[in-house]
Amino acid sequence: MTDVGEVQGAAPPAPTTAGGTGRVDSARVGPLRVGIVGGGFMGRVHTNAARAAGAQVVAVASSSADSAARAAEALGIGTAHASVAELIADPGIDVVHVCTPNVTHAALAGAALAAGKHVVCEKPLATSSAEALALVEAASRAGLVAAVPFVYRFHPMVREARARIAEGSIGRVLSVRGSYLQDWLLDAGDIDWRVDSSAGGPSRAFADIGSHLVDLLEFVLGDTLARVSSVTSTVHESRGGSVVDTEDEAAVVFETRGGAIGTLFVSQVAPGRKNRLVLDVAGTAESVEFSQEEPETIWIGRRHGSEVVARDTEALRPDAARLSIVPAGHPLGYVDAFTAFVRDVYAAIDGSAPEGLPTFADGLRAVRVTEAVLASAHDRAWHSVA
Repeated sequence: MTDVGEVQGAAPPAPTTAGGTGRVDSARVGPLRVGIVGGGFMGRVHTNAARAAGAQVVAVASSSADSAARAAEALGIGTAHASVAELIADPGIDVVHVCTPNVTHAALAGAALAAGKHVVCEKPLATSSAEALALVEAASRAGLVAAVPFVYRFHPMVREARARIAEGSIGRVLSVRGSYLQDWLLDAGDIDWRVDSSAGGPSRAFADIGSHLVDLLEFVLGDTLARVSSVTSTVHESRGGSVVDTEDEAAVVFETRGGAIGTLFVSQVAPGRKNRLVLDVAGTAESVEFSQEEPETIWIGRRHGSEVVARDTEALRPDAARLSIVPAGHPLGYVDAFTAFVRDVYAAIDGSAPEGLPTFADGLRAVRVTEAVLASAHDRAWHSVA
């Protein structure tokens, strides 16, 4: 786990105002300078996306000086800071990307904001809504751009589905079915820091991948979950000799504030499913379905004459066309979506207002939904979402 050490006491002060983002760094000359906290898989993803978006990745810090040195060599980063606190204090860094275990997110993001840095923080933004709310309001007070990588928003065909729903093409939304299935924790011998609540927080499967599903659902619908009824399941009582206290699966029934009903199912123990994120929305006129493993198309269902719509810039709604950066027939995928997200973060830092940028407020929203899901599973009762 990343040692937050000296930054632990730099968490944001008590909340006072509603959150937002937006200080423009007009005095900066040249590309944004990025510091990466965390040298694992997500650190590599963020590093590559930052470079593709035109920034300079100038420094990295990790759980120790040795770990940072290894990450710097592997990722081709010039400076390896001996501690996270040292990286956050570095005056040569404009943006800090937090790619560390979940329980460290709040302290690290808060310290970076307190140091005047823009922040990209991996989800979940925090392991409690109180911490997440404090971060939202700290970012607002500081006037800094603070974003969470809900990157599935950045597939062009997700934007196309969203635009069709917003313009009323599918009619009144009646119901929604969403699922996110993986199999990487299928066996009792599959061990990862996320399994342990002391590192990953009180929720695993739902906080880890259910947060993406909920964000995608609410973003595409333009509606929010009002209340949930859920059950969770822990398939393996122990892993690697340690008791498991987080869920492998979660099933949720929900109602939205707009009157739609639906189901969500999240699993990290579904054999053969690698990253199967699917959202299916039924309206009074049409249905629309997006599958992350087939991101170049959406399915449009009608009582007569259903069709598969492929990405074609000439035929897409404007917000979808903006993200369609290569001609039809040249596939776009997860890496492109992640880069598009980072590019929009950096555009916001430079004063633009890109459509659909997921901020710390969206990270707070995901934490609140996760808390409601866990509470409902515990009480076996419906719970409202704050």
